[in-house]
Amino acid sequence: MKKKYYITTPIYYPSAKPHMGHAYSSISADFIARYKRLEGYEVRFATGTDEHGQKIQKSADKKNLSPEVFCNEISKVFLDLTKTLNLSNTDFIRTTQEQHHKTVQKLWKILEEKKFIYLSKYSGWYSVSDEAFYSEGEIIEKDNNKICEVTGSLVEWVEEESYFFKLSEFQNILIKHYEDNPKFIQPASRRNEVMSFVKGGLNDLSISRNSFKWGISVPNSKEHIVYVWLDALTNYLTAINYFKENSFWPADVHIIGKDILRFHAVYWPAFLLAAEIPLPKKIFAHGWILSGDEKMSKSKGNILDPTEIIDEYGLDEIRYYLMKEVMYGLDGKINIENLKNCINSDLANNIGNLSQRIFVLTNKYFSCKVPDPKILSTNDKKFIEYSMSGLEKSMNTFEIHNYIREVISYSSKINKFVNDEEPWTKAKNSDPRVGTILYVALNALKNIFILLHPVMPSKSEHYLSCLNIFPKDISFESIKKNLPINRELKMPGLMFKKYI
Repeated sequence: MKKKYYITTPIYYPSAKPHMGHAYSSISADFIARYKRLEGYEVRFATGTDEHGQKIQKSADKKNLSPEVFCNEISKVFLDLTKTLNLSNTDFIRTTQEQHHKTVQKLWKILEEKKFIYLSKYSGWYSVSDEAFYSEGEIIEKDNNKICEVTGSLVEWVEEESYFFKLSEFQNILIKHYEDNPKFIQPASRRNEVMSFVKGGLNDLSISRNSFKWGISVPNSKEHIVYVWLDALTNYLTAINYFKENSFWPADVHIIGKDILRFHAVYWPAFLLAAEIPLPKKIFAHGWILSGDEKMSKSKGNILDPTEIIDEYGLDEIRYYLMKEVMYGLDGKINIENLKNCINSDLANNIGNLSQRIFVLTNKYFSCKVPDPKILSTNDKKFIEYSMSGLEKSMNTFEIHNYIREVISYSSKINKFVNDEEPWTKAKNSDPRVGTILYVALNALKNIFILLHPVMPSKSEHYLSCLNIFPKDISFESIKKNLPINRELKMPGLMFKKYI
């Protein structure tokens, strides 16, 4: 039986069109999901849309649409994005689905039965944009407006009857969990941030609203709706049908943006602990993709549309650039000149040029069949027998950028091997070693495209199909299997376009 692996993205708030930040979260999660499949895992990969709350209701009102119609339209845009980005997600959850409503209400009832919910009155600062409550110490005044100092979002004073969750009871329990499981929150800088927040003291959390109606009803209290974050976080249970069939829980990792860390690393574990549900194994908070020096947002008008950039430069190329050039966990910028340089240097000149040279010679001198290497020296073998240990080390801490850089380093070594050996000269001189050189290079290229499959699945599958290796056979195990001698190959053509 295959080992199981469960990975999630945040579910996206469809109050506006997707931007590059959404794409970044999804592509990085897809990279990890595909990597785990190559390792031999059965992977569940969930993404989707978070469709309740005051912000959605206001956005729908502005367009003179019902929240249902508005969500159907915008959610479809996010669903389409999963196809545009070639994600391998197994689930796309919408919080408006009946199954999700049932899961949320089930969790609520458990929390209620265990005496962690009580009715009181909330008065304090609330951000509609963030759908979050903030303490007095987190509020500053700017341009005669009250805003949250951390997110820059406008806040308003709210007073209403509300159900509360006894979050304060979990302060010491959470701190102990963070200390006993230092890799629960990654990267370390985010763990330190959460530890500081929780050590500063936790207040009970308002978990219902009654000033608007777009949400999931609180069981046995129809005038209240479930606070959107309790609703949204529960999607991770809904996606795997936890209360009926929980073979994929606990989640191996929740991939999130750093701006929603508190909800995932404080509130979510507390809800689960209260319900006696196992905690996820890891929460990884990546940085923002910046436009200039600012986070992309609709209100700032600095949105980069991922589909436009993909149309211009290619999907796999964009996936590669984002995963290599942005250190996973830190903020990163999209720079078109850097993008072009990355494509030209790594993909066109390094990998593409190597492929072109090797296939031209294989076609010309060996009728486009895998040559017989005759004798492989110890030096020859070291270019084929690729060790995964370095890549595994990088992926244990989700250092995706280092994973890709190591693969490119391998490709550079193969290029140097080919340049030093000069098979084009040896072929002209009928040197029998030319077959050995091409055999080594073809197998190394096989390895390179298997290793790149998580980041460039389409290009990888095209190239490997030219070696008669098809998706069902692509795995890290196949790195150990050399290409059969005399296997017929197909010319892959130009793999990567160069940009001026």
